Amino acid sequence: MKQNLFNNLPLHVAIIMDGNGRWASIRGLPRVKGHEAGIDAAKKIINKAGEMGIKYLTLFAFSIENWGRPQDEVMYLFSLFDKAINTYSDELIANGVKVKFMGTLSLLPPDIQEGVSLLESQTADNNHLTLVIAMSYGSRQEIVDATKAISQKILNDQMTIDDINVDSFRQYLYLPELPDPDLIIRTSGEKRFSNFLLFQSAYSELYFTDTLWPDFDESEFEEAIADFYNRKRRYGKI
Repeated sequence: MKQNLFNNLPLHVAIIMDGNGRWASIRGLPRVKGHEAGIDAAKKIINKAGEMGIKYLTLFAFSIENWGRPQDEVMYLFSLFDKAINTYSDELIANGVKVKFMGTLSLLPPDIQEGVSLLESQTADNNHLTLVIAMSYGSRQEIVDATKAISQKILNDQMTIDDINVDSFRQYLYLPELPDPDLIIRTSGEKRFSNFLLFQSAYSELYFTDTLWPDFDESEFEEAIADFYNRKRRYGKI
């Protein structure tokens, strides 16, 4: 079964990493400790995805709605992210991981924007695994931004309404070259998209687990891939 599993992988797996705060609360710890544990979990899954041969992994790290959280928590999240970039960038480069970011990145603190740009540049030539980190990301905003860009093209007589179709619309998304996710995993027992990849997930398979993100390990990731392996994907056809 394991050999078959590794031979029938999803091309693109996306994960809504949920449950850091609850994980910390259960243990009587500050919420920020849950975020620290969440980064450790992310590192394990990135390594496992690369080991298995998955080509694209997207992690929902910080939603555009998360800006509404307490400011001290938001700033601590960014300090953790900055630390993670500095700590793991060499390992990502050595493991052939190409890192891309998507979202309203202009909202990020200037030092984080610089770190994002540098990491993308340093890993641009890698091709073992493409890791996409959704930061300050909201799918509704992505669709609105795409619509504005297309509208401007029409106003400038660079496009016509008849030029608009699914494929042309896709070209105005944040990462148009990113294939649609075959599998979306959400941890912590919640069963909703939370404004994540709404356009791209039209035919994604969904996998929900009650496991809180910091406890989601390599074996649970393999279970999710095994579940995907047993799905029959028809894309609306018979």
